[in-house]
Amino acid sequence: MGATPDRIAAVVAVLATALSLSGCTPDPPSPKAAVNDPATRVDLRSFYTQKPHWKPCGEEECATLKVPMDYADPGDGRTFTLPLIRVTAADPERRIGSLVFDPGGPGESGVAFLQDGGVVAFSDRLQDRFDIVGFDPRGVAGSVPALECGADEEETSEGDVEPEPLYPATAEQRRVALADAESTLAACEEHSGAILPHVGTADAARDMDVLRAALGEDRLSYLGWSYGTALGTAYGELFAHRVRAMVLDGAVDPSLDWSEAARSQAEGFHAAVDDYAENCAEVAGDLCPADSPDGIRELLKRLYEETAKEPLPVDDSEGDLDTYLLHTAVTMSMYWPEDQWEALSRGLSDAADGDGTKLAGIASEEAGEEDSSDNSDAALIAVNCVDIPHPKSPQEYWKALDQALRTDGDFGAESVVAALDCKGWPQRGPGPHRVKADGLPPVLVVGTTGDPATPYHEAQSLAHQLPQGMLLTFDGLGHTAYGRGGSCVDDAVDGYLIDLEPVKPGTTC
Repeated sequence: MGATPDRIAAVVAVLATALSLSGCTPDPPSPKAAVNDPATRVDLRSFYTQKPHWKPCGEEECATLKVPMDYADPGDGRTFTLPLIRVTAADPERRIGSLVFDPGGPGESGVAFLQDGGVVAFSDRLQDRFDIVGFDPRGVAGSVPALECGADEEETSEGDVEPEPLYPATAEQRRVALADAESTLAACEEHSGAILPHVGTADAARDMDVLRAALGEDRLSYLGWSYGTALGTAYGELFAHRVRAMVLDGAVDPSLDWSEAARSQAEGFHAAVDDYAENCAEVAGDLCPADSPDGIRELLKRLYEETAKEPLPVDDSEGDLDTYLLHTAVTMSMYWPEDQWEALSRGLSDAADGDGTKLAGIASEEAGEEDSSDNSDAALIAVNCVDIPHPKSPQEYWKALDQALRTDGDFGAESVVAALDCKGWPQRGPGPHRVKADGLPPVLVVGTTGDPATPYHEAQSLAHQLPQGMLLTFDGLGHTAYGRGGSCVDDAVDGYLIDLEPVKPGTTC
């Protein structure tokens, strides 16, 4: 869910809703909301009255924000220090305020997003009228403290090791999968046990309200991509009276339980590979690895089967391209077709000739360049596992695994095995639920019909759950739409964020 550092780089490369608002100003907070407003709590006053000290950091400005580790006991002395970054409004005389964003994940750094040139994802209109403000959520990247789960340090033999299968079918394979999941939890507890209960999305949303106050904003303007939609939804439920405008692009449906969420994403990627087969010639041209959609499907099927038996050699590497790396390369290439399908096509063509080098390169890009502050893998696991209840019985996973394999093949199997990492975790989030956000003003949900990671039906569901949800549909391929879906999408989002213009029901770009 969401953008990893290489996905952010891909965004930068690619980028070279009938509801009445009765006016442009949201209704004032109700007396009940004001009474329950955390900003008025005496024990939170020192956090809510902070003023960030902005200093130049490259072409942007940076600062930090302190938030309590435990909002139930903010006076215990434990805090997170969150890095902040902003690009100030280009037209200060017409400045509306601050636009806070989250690029996704969970586990992605808003600071790194802007430092890596991600400001181009925002239109010139938005950059003129808003300070664009990013942050590293609690436990993520430059947050102090930051999550660390460490590598599995269990000693392994140096002989031949059976590659990890996408679908653990035998009793021994399932034992190994369970042991891997248990070692993941043990490593996270060893390195970050004290903060694990406090890295969930609800607490990150509370941090965002402290940020709102620190920025001097009475109400929040927000844009969230992918996992950022879950963070925005949580904020809307907790602080409905504090929302000015909110765009949720690439929506996560909070009503899905763990197995439904896994199946939803598996369906999305499965469909995206079919989209690749059907549209490869249009996007990648002569580079397509086969002459027909069926030919591409047959090639993929053959490569999955062959690499499961004997991995393909990779130049200048001690490792080979096994089924897991092949699957990673294919999955990663579904996010932004216009930028990634050509490279995938070259890699598949080489793999058909017995060379796994290019595909291994695509798979390895997920980790990005070595960066000591990038703990996105640990954060992805920790936040998801803390937020969403998962069963403790292995049989629940094997049952879901078998069903997922039948419906979505390797993508279904891999999604359930990934969820196994959350077995045994303490759960602190609200769990699956329909949105409850009385008083929330109109929120714009953006859904892409061919989105692999956050399938379109989740955007439809979230828009329906929100009290005044507006749905903007982008009829296209790839993950999320704003900043890559053309002027139709950008104009609708900009008009809403700047002037609070409603998007009519049924609007499609």
